[in-house]
Order: sequence, then structure tokens, then C-alpha cells
Amino acid sequence: MTTILSGLSGMPVALHGFIVGYEPIRESISLHGGSDHRYLLEPVTAAAVEYQDGWVLLDAGFNVPVIRDPRLRGETFNYDSYTAVVPPGDPLAEAVERAGLDWGDLRGCAISHAHVDHTGGIRLTGKAPVVVQRREWQWVVDGAGFPEVVLPSDLLEASERVVLLDGDAPLAPGLTAIDTAGHTPGHQSFRVELPSGTVVVLACDAADLRVNIDTRTPCGSADASEGFALAQRSIDRLADLAAAGEDVWPGHDPAWGPWVTAIETGLVTVR
Repeated sequence: MTTILSGLSGMPVALHGFIVGYEPIRESISLHGGSDHRYLLEPVTAAAVEYQDGWVLLDAGFNVPVIRDPRLRGETFNYDSYTAVVPPGDPLAEAVERAGLDWGDLRGCAISHAHVDHTGGIRLTGKAPVVVQRREWQWVVDGAGFPEVVLPSDLLEASERVVLLDGDAPLAPGLTAIDTAGHTPGHQSFRVELPSGTVVVLACDAADLRVNIDTRTPCGSADASEGFALAQRSIDRLADLAAAGEDVWPGHDPAWGPWVTAIETGLVTVR
């Protein structure tokens, strides 16, 4: 089968999950019908799929240099009491090092969607392809519906190496992009087949919390142009995968077991 990314042979040998920051989020943003008064301190997550001959980065956290600059931080992250919480140093770079991965072996970076907590580490990916859905790319090029939650330069500065997808697509052996539009016009999730037989689906922001999946309730934040119809379709799709025995990881759940492990130890690895 032809895959999008080259230079990877065989199936994945491991999935590494990273915590690369935190953000206080109203429950009503992460859960349709949730409280406007309850705030959750949600982890910002990313992952790496490791192969014998390279690896693929899935999502990339915040743009740390922007956050470290008081002027740029104020221009980019100062809205609706939003606060990007980033540990000292560069959390993504340090997590990759903890996983024993080398940036020189990176074969590609796939971004679930263009919000600021997912695109910032593209700056670390060198000349590797950056994979996004075509609808998401066009949304960014056209100015994005919510400019306060998108830092267009994260993606646009990598425009010469952006690879566009149209729906589901095999990225590499055992790694598939899944169309889960709704949260944004071209949101995608990722399905990873591991040597143990475990299949992990990284829902990303199609399901912030596990309760989204368990109750088939979409997040409270959806692309304004299409409302919640696509978001509902996507959460149903993820819930169906979970019902079929696949291990669906919510994107921002502070109580989800693997993310708790990553919070406590700096890394979670599944083989």
C-alpha cells in the first residue's frame, strides 16, 4: 500500500505520548452542554510514532519562543482569560529526547488541526513534510474563523513542505490519518497499530475528554461554518472505534490514564 510519508519500513515499534504544556479550559468548551463556571487544567498533548528506521511526530504543542516573548505572547495568547502554561525549557524538544528519538530521523509531522496548542513545534521539524487536511490548510490560508486561537505563521512558514490530505489516508505503515472534522474544518485524528496488537486512536480535539467518547457528546467548540453536525459525526466515529475494542485516547483529559503517566513521569510509551 502506498503511504504519504516515505523512508519508513515495517510497522510501528512504539507510541510515545508527551505532555507539552497545560491550559485552563471551561468545561463547556470541552464538553457540549458542560458548565461555563467549571474550569479544567487540561494537558496539551503530542505523540511520536517510532519505527525501526525513523519516527513521525503527531501534533506539536505551543510555539515556545512566542510564549517566552512578552510582547508576542500578549498579542497571540491574551484573550478571554486564556493562559498558555508551559514548563521551563522547550517541553517538546525535551520529551523527544527522553523518548530516545533523534530529530535527524524524523520522517514527517502530522498536525491534527491549526489551533495554537498543536502547531508551535513545527519550527523544530527541519525539512520534514508537514501533513494536514486540505480543508484545514485552506481555513488557515483564508484567515481562519477564530484568529485568536490560530498562529498562522506556524503553518505558513512551512508551506513549501506541507502535504495536503483529503479525508482518511495511510501516513506510514500502521499509521492512518482519520477524518474527524467538526472542531475545525479539517480536524484529523490518528490510528496507530502497535506490535502487541493494541490499536491506539489519538482523538486529539475531536474528543477532549473521555466522557465525550463514552457519552457520544462532542466538544463544545466546533467550527462555526458547519455547527456541530460534523463534530457529532466524528465523535460517533470515535465511539464506534472504542466499541470495537480500539484504545481511543482523548486529546486533553487530565484524568486519562496514559496522560496521567506522562504528567507524572514525563513520558508514556506503549508498544
